[in-house]
Amino acid sequence: MATATATATTTTNTSQQPYEVDECRGVLRVYSDGSIVRSPKPSFNVPVHDDGSVLWKDVTFDATHNLQLRLYKPASATEPLPIFYYIHGGGFCIGSRTWPNCQNYCFRLALALRAIVVSPDYRLAPENRLPAAIEDGYAAVKWLRDQAEAAEPDPWLAGVADFSRVFISGDSAGGNIAHNLAVGLGAGSAELGPMVRVRGYVLLAPFFGGTVLTRSESEGPKEAFLNWELIDRFWRLSIPVGETTDHPLVNPFGPGSRPLESLDLDPILVVVGGSDLLKDRAEDYANKLKGWGKKVQYVEFEGQHHGFFTIDPSSQPSNDLMRIIKQFIAEN
Repeated sequence: MATATATATTTTNTSQQPYEVDECRGVLRVYSDGSIVRSPKPSFNVPVHDDGSVLWKDVTFDATHNLQLRLYKPASATEPLPIFYYIHGGGFCIGSRTWPNCQNYCFRLALALRAIVVSPDYRLAPENRLPAAIEDGYAAVKWLRDQAEAAEPDPWLAGVADFSRVFISGDSAGGNIAHNLAVGLGAGSAELGPMVRVRGYVLLAPFFGGTVLTRSESEGPKEAFLNWELIDRFWRLSIPVGETTDHPLVNPFGPGSRPLESLDLDPILVVVGGSDLLKDRAEDYANKLKGWGKKVQYVEFEGQHHGFFTIDPSSQPSNDLMRIIKQFIAEN
């Protein structure tokens, strides 16, 4: 088996003019002196399709770190609706709730699932390496608990938020966050109090890693949307300094990871494209959990690449995925 090389290090060089050592999709540049430059522009510059059928607004959920989440709800909503978290991807290094591809997908989720969609930001690496993003995922969910228990919750949620039917979804790095929330909260999500109940998790091409490469990682095409070079770069920039991709937050089955065999988990839907370099890890994750008696559904979309549902949200596979998520919500 091939061995992964990602190990987190810091780079400093004061003897010469700083030069670029890492670049991620044109929006993140890391230099030899340790300086970091982020572009205010998204890497996916597509039009936002806001036709008024979905209402949205931003809310601060962590004032200390200046973190916001974006709420969406169908404009016609009058009845209690399930709450669906959508945590964006980007290798823990890039991405935002404000990026057009994220916003367009949340519009679709709100309408197709007839749900309140919560899309939180989280601190990004390398300025904030793991576990920062996981901690922020917890904070975004605990914000909902605080709203449910507040004497005067956000009026935007009043009458339309069913706090007893919460689903936590994540895309790529967001899928990793969703997994870690599932493990941390456990079945029944008792930590969230008597009013908030997580019913299930949706992991969309979850971003897992490990020091031993899978076949799909080692044999994946270099021209793939998410190729091995970019995967390795994301891990180098996001894992704690001195750690490897067997870190417990990266590899669910690493030597130091929490044993999952005896842990009670809420239902999990795992989705991945058949041509995604992350496919083998997603499939192995689902198979192991199912083998341990967990309620896990694994869906693979033949021929589809990483992020197919946000890159082309109107495609037939994307429509099929939306129906599968809707069914998962209905059954849980």
